[in-house]
Amino acid sequence: MSGFVIIVDFRLKEGALAAFRPMIDANATASVRDEPGCRRFDVVEPEEEPGRILIYEIYDDAAAFEYHCRTPHFLNFDAQSAPLLNEKKIIRAALVCEGSS
Repeated sequence: MSGFVIIVDFRLKEGALAAFRPMIDANATASVRDEPGCRRFDVVEPEEEPGRILIYEIYDDAAAFEYHCRTPHFLNFDAQSAPLLNEKKIIRAALVCEGSS
């Protein structure tokens, strides 16, 4: 099975988690619900690392991810969350083996 993967590592400003989580959760829910090419969108909080959020997204292909980047829910999330961040690292990858298949 092939796919296009995005992993984002967010480092939040101190005290920003309570505002950030509802925004990223809404973006994840809307992405899976409203975008046919979005197969998975997980929000992860690493243990013992307050202020760090990881997201793991799987799309059918890069075009589906580019579509995601133009959706109103993503544009809203991106604009509203930017002031809450110290750092954001994006990793683009190919899905080469899906363990559940």
